[in-house]
Amino acid sequence: MTTDSQLSLEDLVRADAKHDCSDRGACVRMVAVAELPTRFGDFAVVAFDSPSDRKEHAALVRGYVMGAEEVPVRLHSECLTGDALGSLRCDCRDQLELSLTEIGRRDTGIVLYLRQEGRGIGFANKIRAYQLQESGLDTIQANEALGFRADERDYEIAAHMLNSLRVKSIQLMSNNPAKIEDLRFHDIRVTGRIPIIAPANPHNRRYLETKRSKAGHLLGDLPPLPIAEQIDSVGSATTPADG
Repeated sequence: MTTDSQLSLEDLVRADAKHDCSDRGACVRMVAVAELPTRFGDFAVVAFDSPSDRKEHAALVRGYVMGAEEVPVRLHSECLTGDALGSLRCDCRDQLELSLTEIGRRDTGIVLYLRQEGRGIGFANKIRAYQLQESGLDTIQANEALGFRADERDYEIAAHMLNSLRVKSIQLMSNNPAKIEDLRFHDIRVTGRIPIIAPANPHNRRYLETKRSKAGHLLGDLPPLPIAEQIDSVGSATTPADG
């Protein structure tokens, strides 16, 4: 009998070919895998198809994670304006690059790139929220003014992706305790948290303050505004997760 430690990502893709659990909630299946050399290091990229939300999600996998314990994992929600266009209104691109840089220095790690733009409200509504922020609302007030919760994201699909990759336990790269709680609710073993603090800038400082004061993000004292744009490595020290 083949164990998780003997499987390859290609084996998992073949095994997932007919997988369908959409009648039981959020469901994804692995559909393709390829090598992906990047400026942050060498990864494998795994494409996931989700019949439940009709979106395609991705996992960037560093090293051999099947059957592994305490794998550093970043859950990153898609942010077109930040990730691709370099917006300074958020810290999304900074956190993505910090995560990839840190994982690129390690033997193993995963970034799950989840297609849930604007904390789950979609791109058009995110831009509407930006308009409301320009009139004085903070990011949470703007979402609520549009009829949404402060955060519409759900990490059941992320949990399914980690299970599909046969990961035994993770250390979550995040400042958001709600992610830890949600993953544990979906039976993912989270053994620790790796802080990932990006530098503030004049355009996102209020956004970061709102995440800290209203959403409970563990940002501590926000870093001083940088004199020059620079991304430093996140610390590799691990702190126990709350609860």
